Amino acid sequence: MQLFACPVCMCRLEKEEKRYICPNGHSFDLAKEGYVHLLPSNRMHTRLPGDGKEMLAARRRILDAGYYEPFSDCLNTLIRKLTVGMEKPVILDAGCGEGYYTGRLQRTLCGSGTDAQVAGFDISKIAIRMAAKRYPGLELAVGSIFHMPVVNCAADCLVSIFAPIVPEEFARVVKPGGTLVLAVAAPRHLYQLKEAVYEHPYENETKDTSYEGFIFLERIPVRGEITLESAGAVNDLFTMTPYHWKTSAGDKEKLKALGKLKTEIGFDFLCYRRQNT
Repeated sequence: MQLFACPVCMCRLEKEEKRYICPNGHSFDLAKEGYVHLLPSNRMHTRLPGDGKEMLAARRRILDAGYYEPFSDCLNTLIRKLTVGMEKPVILDAGCGEGYYTGRLQRTLCGSGTDAQVAGFDISKIAIRMAAKRYPGLELAVGSIFHMPVVNCAADCLVSIFAPIVPEEFARVVKPGGTLVLAVAAPRHLYQLKEAVYEHPYENETKDTSYEGFIFLERIPVRGEITLESAGAVNDLFTMTPYHWKTSAGDKEKLKALGKLKTEIGFDFLCYRRQNT
């Protein structure tokens, strides 16, 4: 199934050897890495929107070190449960970044004998290029979560991990009866990191939120603790988070004094069922 949509007219794109093309003749070349750019220039507020090289490189080092593997494993188990019995489920990661969770999910599903179609998109071209190089089995596009380059009712399961929540777009692309899985930060996620940097650290807000067109199913908590053994790893953990952009230079200096850090980590997976319409 071709699930990407033309960002100009929203018609379904057909994949050819070197490009995607829609019935109206709009054409989008495949990059040499195998992804397609579906973010129109009038929706690019900067030359390279989304996460940049520094943040993405830091995130990859932290993820490759296995610190967040329990979250990925829980997600994989959850998606297997939600798609059991489906002949060829379509899984879409909205805001997939450099592809860590998407790639591991695809490998897990294929390894369990599930013939799943796994795709992702992100507004960061740098992130998508990184994902395409490492995970060639994924279908990947540069695109905005606020205007998803995806046809209506395409996904059996839509995953959004620490990405913006856009309920109307989620409802548009998830099939009736399909599922939506959101990953949000638990109250004390990275709390000790915030203690080390901020004078008044705070817990993240927790709430069950309803979204039009979806029925809330369950909240699945994942909790853990990690120890970073070097100042470089501590800096990488901080750099991969939004705190990196919101923190003063003075507070960032406090990180340099940390040669080691033990901190709580935590995600909550919020699961929803798309109502039949």
